[in-house]
Amino acid sequence: MRQQSFLSLGPDGFHRVAYTDWGDADNPNVVMCVHGLSRNCRDFDYLADAMRKDYRVVCMDVVGRGESDWLEDKSGYTFSTYLSDAAALVTRVTTPVRSGFLREMRTRSLDWIGTSMGGLMGMLLAAKRGSPIGRLVMNDVGPFVPWNGLFRLKGHLGRPHGFGSLRAAGEFLRDALASFGPLTEAQWEHLIKHSVKRREEDGRWYLRFDPAIGKWNAQSDPELPIGPTFLRGIDLWTVWNAVTCPVLVMRGANSEVLPAATVDEMRRRKPDTQSVEFAGVGHAPALFDGKQIGAVREFLKQRRGAGRQ
Repeated sequence: MRQQSFLSLGPDGFHRVAYTDWGDADNPNVVMCVHGLSRNCRDFDYLADAMRKDYRVVCMDVVGRGESDWLEDKSGYTFSTYLSDAAALVTRVTTPVRSGFLREMRTRSLDWIGTSMGGLMGMLLAAKRGSPIGRLVMNDVGPFVPWNGLFRLKGHLGRPHGFGSLRAAGEFLRDALASFGPLTEAQWEHLIKHSVKRREEDGRWYLRFDPAIGKWNAQSDPELPIGPTFLRGIDLWTVWNAVTCPVLVMRGANSEVLPAATVDEMRRRKPDTQSVEFAGVGHAPALFDGKQIGAVREFLKQRRGAGRQ
């Protein structure tokens, strides 16, 4: 694993976007992974490690999370900013590479795996004209997110005043992330370790995101085509209708964010949409489990040169 970063331009100037880079940097098969609202790129460590022999796996810290910068202008925490940053990273990791004795140019392929917010980002990008996304995995999110699901997501934003000890932070996270499903003790330790950071100035442990990300106003974000019905939930069916690449929808059987009815409607509108559901899991499948990782690998293997290049 390599820790990388680059400068991206946002509404209030440049900011640094961090990402982890797994596998052979010259591998033309690139998979980009993007996390949920208050999470970070280290959620994909298990998945990336399992896939790095076959793909170059790039896992992004959305601005305001993980190792990426926090924005000075908090109004910049919008999907418009996130998509602009993601597009810059896509360009960075899919630029054609030269290989072989004759230095032949090879075009890179790109697939996208997004959990929750990261899945919405992937859908928004896949719906755009000329999108490079060949296959899209939407992990426990769809074109409609009911209000109770949005409320649940914002309820996980934690406590900005931090925790007095790593143990206290871990207890909070075990409760807040219980819907990820059954995890081993080693997996819990991994999540906790990469979810918090100790500040030297006060010695307290803080969740690794800017608390201001929860102030995002969907109604003022031009990337989300929604109107006054927002209070009933995020409705992106027009975006879903514009997606043409193959899609795998992963759902926790107990999820409040992705109702089973939404998956049914996604498949009704696009009959070739694949879906898989995991018992004993809510929002969202952690992608640590062998069955969950296997479902992703099997779906991506179907590409093998097909789709947009």
